[in-house]
Amino acid sequence: MPSPRPSPSIIFVVTTLVSAVAFSPSMCRRTIQLRPTLSVRSPSRLFSGINNNNGNDFDDFAEFSSTQLTSSNDDCNNDDASFLSSLQSRVQQVNEQSNKLPLMILDTMLPRQILQIQIQHETLKSLMKHRVSLENPTLGMLGMAKLSTGQTVPLKTGVEVQIIQMEKATGEPPVGTVGSSSGNEGEPWDISLRAGRRFVIEGDVEKTDEGWTEAQVKFLDSQEEEEGEVQQYSSPSVPSMDDPTGLSSGGGDRLSLARAISKCKQFTEPNMNMKNSASLVDRWIELAKENERHPGQIDALLSQLGEIPPEYEPTERALWVGALINPLPSMGVAMEIRPALLVSKRAEERVQVALDGILRSIRHMDGSARMW
Repeated sequence: MPSPRPSPSIIFVVTTLVSAVAFSPSMCRRTIQLRPTLSVRSPSRLFSGINNNNGNDFDDFAEFSSTQLTSSNDDCNNDDASFLSSLQSRVQQVNEQSNKLPLMILDTMLPRQILQIQIQHETLKSLMKHRVSLENPTLGMLGMAKLSTGQTVPLKTGVEVQIIQMEKATGEPPVGTVGSSSGNEGEPWDISLRAGRRFVIEGDVEKTDEGWTEAQVKFLDSQEEEEGEVQQYSSPSVPSMDDPTGLSSGGGDRLSLARAISKCKQFTEPNMNMKNSASLVDRWIELAKENERHPGQIDALLSQLGEIPPEYEPTERALWVGALINPLPSMGVAMEIRPALLVSKRAEERVQVALDGILRSIRHMDGSARMW
């Protein structure tokens, strides 16, 4: 009885967008034609209320409705390389698009802060409507910095803000309404923006056909930044006259992050120089409640910011303190430290800025060292 002939089989495993396609020599001896059809729903289709004029805005496979892979003895390697090159090009396009943000220059914000504004300018309203139509309605918020020459320029470091509320205004525009007197104004809108990830602008800022500006940005992660500090200075340098211990390397300080964590304890530890040995944060809150502009302002602020980050996250703790003593709208009881926190390069610098800021604010409010 003849033995059954084995039937060849081809197994496809689809895992992620970035996949490795490998053909062994035995596979390249025969010609294989595969024409799988990919039907991928765009994430924007998941939102029935969104009118997306361009159905491919969020479809990573919009240009790959069908894929043909052909391998043979002669062109196996060429087709393989062409397919991978096409995938890599598409991945790069998606990454560039995901890191491109429209920019709004209005006020310096820190993560966790909420800014409530009222807009009237039609370009701003068009921008807001466009971003709200997306799955993740965000834009970039930048503040201004004053140079030693007196010139005021936009910061290159800002925060990504999420549009958490957008509706027609129910009251008169407050002082500082975002808009213009050019006659290109309509009915006012109330907008609420919540600050999230920090970013730094990479490359040039471009103006779109719609009238707003946008740029490629690099998002910053506090943990990655601090890990980078440790890795950068993990190996002691050769001892020298200037550095007999060998603890400094490449112009940096290996102990900087450790000091940042140690200094962070001062925010929440009992302080003998404060009334009733309160911590710096507790004493600031106590005094701020005596100076709040309306009842419940500080309680609402604390609810907005959430719990203070732990001491082993010095950057996040410093940013939290900055958002506390420089709230939106301003209370006028502290020096403006938010721009300095955003542009600082190391965790220890950010912690020191926050420490100096909260101490001066406490002394201002208790009357021991008035700033104005």
